[in-house]
Amino acid sequence: MDLKDKNNYTLLADFYQFTMGNGYLENGVGEEIVYFDMFFRSIPDEAGFAIAAGLEQLIEYFENLHFTKEEIDYLRGRGIFCEEFLDYLANFKFSCDVWAMPEGTVVFPHEPLVIVRGPLIQAQLVETAVLLNINHQSLIASKANRICRAAQGRPVSEFGSRRAQGYTAANLGARAAYIGGCSGTANTLADYLYGVPAVGTMAHSWVQNFPTELDAFRAYARVYPDTCLLLIDTYDTLDQGLPNAIKVFEELRAQGHEPLGVRIDSGDLAYLSKRVREGLDAAGFPEVKIMLSSSLDEYTIEDLLKQDTPVDSFGVGERLITSKSHPVFGGVYKLVAVEKDQEILPKIKISDNVAKITNPGFKNVFRFYDRENNKALADLITLHHEEVPKDEYEIFHPLFTWKRRLLKNYEVRPLLKRIYKSGQLVYDLPSLEEVRDNLQRELDTLWETNLRFVNPSEYMVDLSYDLWKMRDDLLKEHSSK
Repeated sequence: MDLKDKNNYTLLADFYQFTMGNGYLENGVGEEIVYFDMFFRSIPDEAGFAIAAGLEQLIEYFENLHFTKEEIDYLRGRGIFCEEFLDYLANFKFSCDVWAMPEGTVVFPHEPLVIVRGPLIQAQLVETAVLLNINHQSLIASKANRICRAAQGRPVSEFGSRRAQGYTAANLGARAAYIGGCSGTANTLADYLYGVPAVGTMAHSWVQNFPTELDAFRAYARVYPDTCLLLIDTYDTLDQGLPNAIKVFEELRAQGHEPLGVRIDSGDLAYLSKRVREGLDAAGFPEVKIMLSSSLDEYTIEDLLKQDTPVDSFGVGERLITSKSHPVFGGVYKLVAVEKDQEILPKIKISDNVAKITNPGFKNVFRFYDRENNKALADLITLHHEEVPKDEYEIFHPLFTWKRRLLKNYEVRPLLKRIYKSGQLVYDLPSLEEVRDNLQRELDTLWETNLRFVNPSEYMVDLSYDLWKMRDDLLKEHSSK
């Protein structure tokens, strides 16, 4: 197997995508043109919004879609696939059209984050990859952003690799956390692969490995005199760690170097930070930074700052990299239309659970912005051919139609971008820094009420009348059968 094949995830698909693909071909519908939407139904942590991420890795998957001889032999060995289907896979060439929300876009439930149009076999095959890439990174980027906003401008480093669910989750989780606002990661490979700044100083094992804590601090300071940040809670933070750190800092200053900071990783972080700050200031080190870690999330950080905790930065691990409070993004991938004789025929999934009824048809998404302050007013999901009025538009709540708002003096921007045209990549991938900048611009358009951690205001996402009517007609049609 060559190096390219080691990164070939074509078989990373639910097995039913192959059984259905074989069945589609044998029934003569494998080349039928269809449309699938990837969207999510609810926002993790009951937040006011989510953040789209993972598109770059999805593109990497599309660019590398191919079946090796070994993989075809494996499928043949299952004994259920016809040779015509196996030959189709052996000569597979991605030819779909794809639209998607750019990474760093603020997104809301039921909006298509990815639209795939293409031959039925192909559009079905990529389902798992679309979901796993967008679901995972959108989840972590959204969680990271909550944590970073709680820190109120203080740097947050992602420290969670050792608690992530595997190698890929650690690496791409660090990438997504950086998109969400983290300043760096403890994961060196994420720096190497994606340019997420790697940070780190010492663990408790460093301190334990020397005869005394003071010896450990001096040894570290000798190697890193200009970036000396000491972990002071291995034994006793106030009676040993802080005095030993101050002694080493005084020695560094005498040698012409200024210390960087201290880190506290256990105990009552608010109380210890206040005492440490007092001790450092009294010793003549008011510029030395205090970093806190230890099972942090947006709520513990928010609580620490409400207690006026003197802290300059945070290291956040398992509760970020796993999105522990809500570890599933919940995106789904649903068939919404088929093409017959160049006519787009809508399809709908109906459920007793109203939230699981899909929006049919080939769609677009628009966002309204107030011309005076550039704040986001509402989103509108339309059929793809529709144009949005430029002067005024009355937005309805899709479930509670009595909730309505007349919008005026707005600017409208489409949110979906063309990524592939007939299997050819037509999208210029932004850099990771550009994605972060895009997110910051997006966040600046939200209202303070959208940003609340608890009971945020509901952002209105409406369906155009034509889309609503199409949905309603399909529901009535199916209820009458």
